[in-house]
Amino acid sequence: MRIELIKFLLAGGSCFVLELLTLWSLTELGGINYLWSAAAAFSIAVAVNYVMCVRWVWRSARRSKSTAAIFLLTSVAGLGINQLCMYSLVELGGLYYMLAKIVSTAIVTVWNFFTKRLALNR
Repeated sequence: MRIELIKFLLAGGSCFVLELLTLWSLTELGGINYLWSAAAAFSIAVAVNYVMCVRWVWRSARRSKSTAAIFLLTSVAGLGINQLCMYSLVELGGLYYMLAKIVSTAIVTVWNFFTKRLALNR
């Protein structure tokens, strides 16, 4: 499990950088509301993360339509958690949206590791 966790964190770390850059670019350069930008950035990062997880992190994972569906459903739940955290931290807590993204990512990462591990190693 330790090697999986390290690989998961490396894959997730690179996707996190992608997500932050996308969030910032869409919000600051594109003029899009941070919540819409966060959802788009999250979705792009999830797609890249899926490929990395099945090809590198959990190479022995079963690749089937049901596994992909579970991965997708857990990701949609992760998006909901992300959006709730972003809204709460920015609108209710007054935190800068990029800092809120860091906090929300930490929370969603825990959710993602355990649910993705179960989905891909069942």
